[in-house]
Amino acid sequence: MAIGKNKRLTKSKKGGKKKAVDPFLKKEWYKLIAPSIFATKECGKTIITKTQGTKIASDGLKGRVIELSLADLNNSEDQSYRKIKLCIEDVQGFNCLLNFHGMDMTRDKLCSLIKKKQSIIEANVDARTTDGYIVRMFCIAFTKKQDDQLKETCYAKSAKVRSIRAKMVNTMSTLAGKGDLKTLVKALIAGTTGDEIVREASSIFPIKDCYIRKVKVIKKPKFDVTALMEWHADDGQDVGANVAPAVAEETVAGSGGRL
Repeated sequence: MAIGKNKRLTKSKKGGKKKAVDPFLKKEWYKLIAPSIFATKECGKTIITKTQGTKIASDGLKGRVIELSLADLNNSEDQSYRKIKLCIEDVQGFNCLLNFHGMDMTRDKLCSLIKKKQSIIEANVDARTTDGYIVRMFCIAFTKKQDDQLKETCYAKSAKVRSIRAKMVNTMSTLAGKGDLKTLVKALIAGTTGDEIVREASSIFPIKDCYIRKVKVIKKPKFDVTALMEWHADDGQDVGANVAPAVAEETVAGSGGRL
C-alpha cells in the first residue's frame, strides 16, 4: 500500500459524537379552546417548537386544522357519527382560539346506511352566509318502500331523483343564506334539516335517512378578531352541567353575622 494514500486513518476526529438531545425539550404545549356553541370549551392540546429567532410559534399554529368528534364536544354519544373540523384562527397566550372549518360523517355510519334494492340521492351546493363565508354542503338520502308495498325494490326514476335533488339544493341554500355561519353550525348540529327535506320530498317519492353528510368552508372573509371573539363569547345559554342548589346559611336574629 502506498504511503499517504489512506489519509482518513491518520486524522483524528474533530468534535467526537454529538450528544443526543430530546427534541421535546424544545417544544411547548398550547390549549385548544372550542367556540361557545359547544359544551366542552377546552377540547385538547397541541404541540409546537418554541419561538426561536424569526420563527415564531404562534405563526406556526395559525391555520392548523383539528378534527374532533361531536360526541366529545357536546358530551353526547348520540352524535358520535359526526366529525367537526375546527381551525386555529388566533393565539392568545397559551390558548388557541378555534373557529368552524368543516363537518363530516364517520365512514361506519355512512356504510351502515347504504343497502341494496334502493336508490341513493346525493346533492351539493355552494352557498354564501350573511357574514361572507362560502360553504359547500353535501346532502345524502335513500329511497324507501311505500306503505303496503309488496315489491322488493324501491328504485326511483331519474326524473324523480332530479326533483328531489332540486329540493335538497333549495333547502340547503335557504338554510345557509338566512343567517351567519354561527346560526348555520347550530342548525347543522341540531340535525333538523334532513327531516325537513324528507317532508318536502314525500310528495315526489318516499325517502329516508336524509343527512347533510359533509360541509366545507370554501372561502372565509378577512380575519376579524371581534368576529372571532363573538364565537367564544358566552351567549347566555347554559350548555354545561347543572349546578347544585345553594344551601341557605343559618343566622341568629340580631347577631349580624354567622353562627
